[in-house]
Amino acid sequence: MRDWANFRFNEYNDFMKKKRLFRRLLAALILILSLLLLAWGLWPSGSLAQSLPMQPAEMQIPTPTGDMGIDSPLPGGEKAQPAVPETRRLTLEWPSTIRAGDSDVVRLTLEVDDLGNLTPTVTIEGHESSGDTVSIPNVYDTHTVMAEARIDLAGVQISPADEMSQALLPGQAVTFYWSVSPQDVGTYRGTVWLRLRFLPRSGGEESERMLTAQLIEIEAVNLLGLGGTPARLMGGVGTVLGSVIGWEDLLKWLWGKLRKRRRPTRRRR
Repeated sequence: MRDWANFRFNEYNDFMKKKRLFRRLLAALILILSLLLLAWGLWPSGSLAQSLPMQPAEMQIPTPTGDMGIDSPLPGGEKAQPAVPETRRLTLEWPSTIRAGDSDVVRLTLEVDDLGNLTPTVTIEGHESSGDTVSIPNVYDTHTVMAEARIDLAGVQISPADEMSQALLPGQAVTFYWSVSPQDVGTYRGTVWLRLRFLPRSGGEESERMLTAQLIEIEAVNLLGLGGTPARLMGGVGTVLGSVIGWEDLLKWLWGKLRKRRRPTRRRR
């Protein structure tokens, strides 16, 4: 009878050891997978940027047809159209990848380039006046300058979706932001547009000049069929669940350590 009881006791101990081992392995597996999901869901998306210098001649009022100006200079009585006097730099930043269902920012900035700030001039070539320079009038003296931007990106939720406009002031930067959110996995290609609109202060006909139309490409991705929000949610829940499963073994281990430290040592006689 005692042997049978010992056998049953050993069998129970083996079962409990296997159960604890299974719990530890399950907790570790859930915790590792959940942390991977959480890390992927929180990891910053990759981004790209490109920058272009903008000279005053590229930010100049277009010359009316039949008039004389920088676009068609002629010797004798040459006339230059007003232009933005400072050299500027155009910088476009956008995410190269976005988790499906997440949102990110596309940013377009037109700022003064202090390193390239040159006095705007135009050179008349092909005649006796070759090498002479003609100062370009400051457009801020006669016009209100508006920077207008929009983004075309089919299949992606964009906010704001309409064209945006800001006043371009002397020495001041203008920045445009768009929130883009692809819902499905895929590669999305689009264009970011920026133009200047010149409004005469004394009245008269408006004019505009297209500054840039830059192509962008954004890839929407997922992990095991999960977008950003589901991955973060499952990762957070799994991390808590794995911790709870392994919490009992952790408490027993800590309690055993404490008991060993508190147990009084017997003196040998």
